[in-house]
Amino acid sequence: MNSKQPQTTSRRDFIKASGKAAAISALAGMIAPRAYAAGSSLIQVALVGCGGRGSGAAKNALSTKPGPIKLVAMADAYEHRLKGSFNALSKEFRDKEKMDVPEDHRFVGFDAFKKAMDCLKPGDVAIFATPLAFRWVHFQYAIQKGLNVFMEKPLTADGPTSVRMLKLAEEATAKNLKVGVGLMSRHARNMQELQKRIQDGELGDVIAMRGYRMAGPIGHFNTLPKPKEISELDYQIQRFHALLWAGGGCFSDFNIHILDHLCWMKNAWPVKAMGLGGRHYRYSGKTPYVDQNFDSYSVEYTFPDGTKMFYDGRCMQGAESAYCSYVHGSKGLAIAAKARDCDGPSMIFKGHVEDPQKIAWQSTDTSNPYQNEWDELMDAIRNDKPYNEAKRGVEASVVTSMGRMSAHIGQTVTYEQMLNCDHEFAPGLDKLTKDSPAPVTPDANGMYPQPEPGIKKREY
Repeated sequence: MNSKQPQTTSRRDFIKASGKAAAISALAGMIAPRAYAAGSSLIQVALVGCGGRGSGAAKNALSTKPGPIKLVAMADAYEHRLKGSFNALSKEFRDKEKMDVPEDHRFVGFDAFKKAMDCLKPGDVAIFATPLAFRWVHFQYAIQKGLNVFMEKPLTADGPTSVRMLKLAEEATAKNLKVGVGLMSRHARNMQELQKRIQDGELGDVIAMRGYRMAGPIGHFNTLPKPKEISELDYQIQRFHALLWAGGGCFSDFNIHILDHLCWMKNAWPVKAMGLGGRHYRYSGKTPYVDQNFDSYSVEYTFPDGTKMFYDGRCMQGAESAYCSYVHGSKGLAIAAKARDCDGPSMIFKGHVEDPQKIAWQSTDTSNPYQNEWDELMDAIRNDKPYNEAKRGVEASVVTSMGRMSAHIGQTVTYEQMLNCDHEFAPGLDKLTKDSPAPVTPDANGMYPQPEPGIKKREY
């Protein structure tokens, strides 16, 4: 967890024979990405996953300087999402020097990711912004093709895929590929300065940390009955926030940013988590919510030295909202994120009360962390600097998952238990086709398997 590799308000508001495969893989390994992309050479980009996050990432990529960069291919499992993203980006970037994606480079389907990446050369960049379940599948293919990668968080939701992604991260480093992960808090200048001040002792010893993300229902869904024109698999993928296999549920997707940057402030990962939560009034009108999320979560994380980090998440209409994070030290209090995942100003107070008269320091930088992370990734690609955030991205995902799992099964879960848990939510996704069965099956009432703390020893 090195401050020299920062990561970091909300960007996503914008809208084959085995011999041949082996030869391709060997060739990709022999071609140094810098030989293709160095200096002023054109870098081509393929977008895989054309929702709001993917469109936002593409926008940031095309806004980097210096050196030419162009979006040349797009892929999504669903045509309406690709069309929406293409139209929005085309309005933003009218010059073909930035965006030139002809119709035959717009791919739809479960194998579209391969077709889009096949449009690139070694040293180009693939963006992955699909539901996290597919992250390892896409990353594996990118490494085979010799491509640099930017992938959205979270990266994993279970043990087997976390182990797999850690191995792929090592392979990427061995091939000198550059990998960015969308944990943009570490690229927020306000947080970079705060983290340095904390590590330099300005706050004293870190004694506790707190994080909150509480709002109305997000990621819950109650669209029953399932539309007849859509398959169960498509139904689940398009509602990935609601299902553990697809997106890790709301806890993994929404809470990872604050959990990650608080661990960064501490410069350590927690060793265990004790969580709780529950489902409460689970109806919208007369229609029940059928997803796998709890309405509220509260997790106590413990670091190796015994320091505690407390995280509260809630999705309830009409309840008090909070979206911020704090660090308590022996010398005072720091506000890490004043709003959202990393919005400032970050602040340090003398004492533990947010007293405007006792502000010891306040950040002033307001640069866009989403753009910062892309600027740093592209600088590493063009100038051949070591850059691979994948390992840290997996570790942050494991920390988030252990809190979710602890709440869902009603037991303390350690980091090692989460990483080494053999339960994979959706094995075999590299072989998934449009006709494959969905990873989970709803009951006769359309309800998906629910966490039952103290009863179920696995999340489902």
